[in-house]
Parts: sequence; C-alpha cells; structure tokens
Amino acid sequence: MKKKRIRLKGRLRIYMQTSLYLGVLLLIVNMGIYFLDIRAGLLLSGFLVLYFGLILLLMFYNRPVIINELVSFATQYGQIQKTLLRDMVIPYALLDEDGRVIWSNLAFRSAIHSEKGFSKSITYVFPTITRDKLPQGDQEAEIEISFEDSEYIAHITRVSLRGMAEDSDIIEDEEYDGCLYAVYLYDETALKIALRENDSQSLAVGLIYLDNYEEALASVEEVRRSLLTALIDRKVNKYVSAFDGICQKIEKDKYLIILKKRAVIQMQEQRFDLLEDVKTVNIGNEMAVTISIGIGLDGLVYAQNHEFARTAIDLALGRGGDQAVVKTPDRINYYGGKSQQVEKNTRVKARVKAHALREIITSKDHVLIMGHANGDVDSFGAAVGIYRISRTLERRAQIVLNDVSTSLQPLVDLFRNNPEYESDMLINSAQAIESAGPNTVLVVVDVNKPSITECPELLRICKSIVVLDHHRAGTETIENATLSYVETYASSACEMVSEILQYISDGLRIRSEEADSMYAGMVIDTNNFVSKTGVRTFEAAAFLRRNGADVTRVRKLFRENALEYKARADAVSRAEIYRGSYAISECRGDGVLSPTVLGAQAANELLNIRGVKASFVLTDYHGKIFFSARSIDEVNVQVIMERMGGGGHLNMAGCQMENATIEEGIAALKRTLDKMIEEGEIS
Repeated sequence: MKKKRIRLKGRLRIYMQTSLYLGVLLLIVNMGIYFLDIRAGLLLSGFLVLYFGLILLLMFYNRPVIINELVSFATQYGQIQKTLLRDMVIPYALLDEDGRVIWSNLAFRSAIHSEKGFSKSITYVFPTITRDKLPQGDQEAEIEISFEDSEYIAHITRVSLRGMAEDSDIIEDEEYDGCLYAVYLYDETALKIALRENDSQSLAVGLIYLDNYEEALASVEEVRRSLLTALIDRKVNKYVSAFDGICQKIEKDKYLIILKKRAVIQMQEQRFDLLEDVKTVNIGNEMAVTISIGIGLDGLVYAQNHEFARTAIDLALGRGGDQAVVKTPDRINYYGGKSQQVEKNTRVKARVKAHALREIITSKDHVLIMGHANGDVDSFGAAVGIYRISRTLERRAQIVLNDVSTSLQPLVDLFRNNPEYESDMLINSAQAIESAGPNTVLVVVDVNKPSITECPELLRICKSIVVLDHHRAGTETIENATLSYVETYASSACEMVSEILQYISDGLRIRSEEADSMYAGMVIDTNNFVSKTGVRTFEAAAFLRRNGADVTRVRKLFRENALEYKARADAVSRAEIYRGSYAISECRGDGVLSPTVLGAQAANELLNIRGVKASFVLTDYHGKIFFSARSIDEVNVQVIMERMGGGGHLNMAGCQMENATIEEGIAALKRTLDKMIEEGEIS
C-alpha cells in the first residue's frame, strides 16, 4: 500500500504557504503594471519568475526537514512528559476498568514500598478504594485513605478511551466506551496531625456537682463537717490538676472546671474514676458522697461549650446522679451511674411543684392527660390522679388512651360506663387532637421521651406542657415544658402524683376507684413494695389507704388466668445463665393478650435465682422484639438497654428491636454484654 503523504494543516500550513499567497498578489500587481508601462511589466515578470522558482525550491527542500523536526520535537516532548510524570513528587498511577494498576510513577511505588512495578488491584494496598467507589462518567472522586503511618486524599479521575477507539485501526466497535482511571495521592499526614493536635488543645468546659452534699454533712458530727468538705475539695482539685485543668469552686457543692479536649478523652478512657474515688472519703459519715460531672465539647464558641456542660449536668442529675455525661454537638456519652440515688426525705420540692401545677391548670380551661404508648398500670394510675386534680380545680379533663392491655383492662373497667364519671373521660389520639386548642394544657405522666408517648402529635399542638416522670432522662426529652418534675428516686409516677395531691387543695376528695388505681400503680412498679421503695413510698401508700384504697381489691384486680401463669413459668424455665451472672430467656405467650407484661414479670422472678445479677426476657409481639431488663443493685440495666436503643431505670429498663427474630435479639444482647464487660462498664 502506498504510504500516505504527511500533510500540514492549521496555522502552520498557512504560515508555510504565505510566500505563495504573496507571489499571487505580485502577479496581479504585475498585470496592472503592463497597462502602465510594458518595460516595467517585463522587468517585474522576470522578478516573479525568479521569486516563484526560489519559493518552490525552498518549499520542496525545507518541507521534509521541517516535518522531521516537528516529529522529533513531538517525540522528545512526549519523552519529557513521561519523564516528568515518572519523577513527579506526587504519587500517580493509572488503573484499568477493574481497578488494577497498569502504570505507576516512582513516588507511588515509594509510597507503597514497592521497588518494582506494582500490577495488582489498588484495593490490595488501599482497601477503602473499591470498584464501586471509582467515578463514573465525568465525575471525579476523592477518598480519604490511610496506609501505615501516612494519610492521603486519593483524587481519582475517569479518562474515557472512546476517542482512541474511533481513531484506532484495530478496534472495530464504534460504541466502545472503555476507560482508565488516573489516581493522584495527596499526602495530608502533616496536616491531619496538626489538625488533631489543634483539636486536642481545644477548650472543654465542665461542671461538677455534689449529689448529696447536705445529706452527707448531716450524717457526721458538726465539728468534722469542715474536714469532710476539705477532703472532697482535695479529691476534686487533685483529679482535675492531674490533667492540667483548672478547677474553681463556685458554690459550696458546685465546681467549674476548664480542660483541654485531650484531657477529657483521657478521662473517658479511664471512665471518670473520680466517681468512685470520691466515695472513698469517709470520716465517719454514714452516707457515701457521690458526684455528677457534666462536660461540654466541640462547641463553635466557648459559651456553647458551657451551655453543653449545663445540659450534660442536668442530664446527669436527671438520671439519678453518680455519673458523668459528655455532650458534643452530635452525641451524648454516659459514664457511671452504678449506684442508687438516695431518696430525699423532704417534700419541699413536691409542694412547690404542686403549687406550680395548680397555677398552670387553673389558667386553662381544658386538661389532656397522657402516658406512654402501650400504657401500663402506673401511667394510667398517675393519669387518674391528675384527672382528679383537674376536676377538683373545676376544669374539664380527659385521659388519652389508645390500646388497653389485659393487665390494664380491670382498672379501665372501673371508669368506663361508670355514672360517676363523664362518658368522654377516656379518649383516643384522634379525639384528643381534635379537642386540643390554644387554651389546653397537656400533662404527660410516667414518660419523658416524646417518641414513645401515647400521642406525640399533641406535644406539637399544645403550647402548655407539664411533665411528671420518675424515669431517668435520656438523650431524647420533651423540650419547652412549662413545668417539668422528674424525680428518679421515686418508685413510680403514682407515688409522685399521690404527694402532689396532698398539696393541691384542702378539700380534695379521692374516690375509691382512683385510690385503687394509684395504689395499684405503686404495687406493680415496686413489685409489691420490694424494689425502689423508700420512706416516701410508704407514706404515699398510707395516704391512698386513708382515702379508700383497698389492698384486697387491688390484689383481685391483678389475678392471672392459668394460661398467663403457665406462660410466665415457661419463660422462667427457659432461662439461660450467660457468663454465670445474666439470666436470658424468651417469653412466648402464645394466646396471651399482653405477653410483654408477662415478660416483665418473668424478668422479676428470675432475679430470685442465686447469683443472677441481671435478667433479660425477650418477647415477640406485634412484629417487634421487646426486651424487659431487671436487676437488684449490682448491675445498671439502664446503660445496657441504652446501648441497644432503649432506656429506663438503674434496675428496671427495656428496649425494642424491629425486623429481628428472638435469636437475633439474644445474639445482639450477648454482644452488648460482652463489649460492656470488656470495657469495664459492667462486671
């Protein structure tokens, strides 16, 4: 085949042919001169012949030379580019469509410690760069990767080979859309180290409160109280100083601390051992001193860190004290909380809250009362107590109740179709939403987590909200409450409402049905006055007894049928003792209307087994797995359930799992227990 001639084009072709164009112009001028002077025309014609001869000769002679020079320059330029790319200090590599390295420069080989050419998949060296993360189309990708002690940003660009295929003599497929991937590695190790160092030096603000300062001082002789205070101060100051922090006492039982973030991380790794260390202060005091710690981190400004610290200390106190809470903009971490909160014998707070509740209710015309979803005896009993308060203050009141469990049915029957009560005393969520208005106050009892209330929509509709609860506060709480009364030491919400009832009005009269409901709530939540009972618990029970509560009548309300009794006994018999201390079982409850209640009862009974620190019973109900967790005093089941998305009390908690089986739930529980034991959170 005859070899094609190389033809120039573009500006170079125009430049090479400029002399010819000028010659043509001279030829036209020469023709015009002939009309003026023939001799001059002949002279110019001779010059043109010589001019065209020289131009053609030069073009014929110089053309191959110029083309050779151009080819040589292009070849050398390509070699220079290849050399520059090979010796470039930025690691660079080309990948095929499958992510395999087909070429890499010296810097790339040095970065991955490969002396020879590396031809394996990029994922082999950098596991985070997988095939699905490679860019498509005109997109580019940036992936953070780590290799040994270095950190890189991998910038990946897709290079299409369609144009090459169209010009190729060996590829026939016109729709070929192959590609290569160009990978640049930008070393950000020094930058990341500097950023981490700067971050670790950032300011953290903390607050330390003594939980039982007054009670601890009251338990020692007056002459030794100053010594007890001095010893506590010394413990706190020494602990903070060990982390290069500043500690300033702002009140007799409160401290403000300033720390570096690095110090807080170290405290977290040591799980705030000050919580246990301060309990060792003993100069004859009958009651061990406990503290609560709240720390704010990663705020945009120092004031925000201080606000985080205030929120954290409020959470720590609301969860019962004796724990540390670290709050950042995106998460909250809890540490400690292993001891029971000491019940305060004074009722001053209950009286103050009662007066505040009275003022709020009397300022409105309508009162809506609701507890948590799948209401139990305690939430219903507390709601009945608030109903009686509202009616005593001559306000219209309604209780929001959707589903009624078998355990709650006997109490509900006391009020339904009872001529002594309004027919609309009990309403569902739809009716409550319809009746709520601007002059309505919403009272939430036995729950402070908005997502699990009987009707979360009411929290957005009602502007005036009151919260009465005895559960430890979690990350999710009801915000903007007009009145919040959360006492974690209380045995039940019914105990709290019973105390409030005594300060609402001198002429308040409680009917026997209402007294029975509140008394029943206390009986159920205290497991027949066995757990979480204090002096005020029995005082509240005595108040209800004086107002008509009948122990025998309440006991008859909660008698079980044979099927329920057998289901609970079966759950106890199936128990597995995990790691020698944790009883785990399943409550099947086939044919039982409220198997979750039986699961909680079975968990309580498993605590009677010697050596069991905590019990967990799982129940499959309505497509969800319900966990009932119980303990006596050795294990905080609340923190265990919080790890699994739930919450509750130190010795009574629970959680739920969706789209899971009982076996998967048990496996998840065991993994959680194993991890917490390894971390030292539980023993």
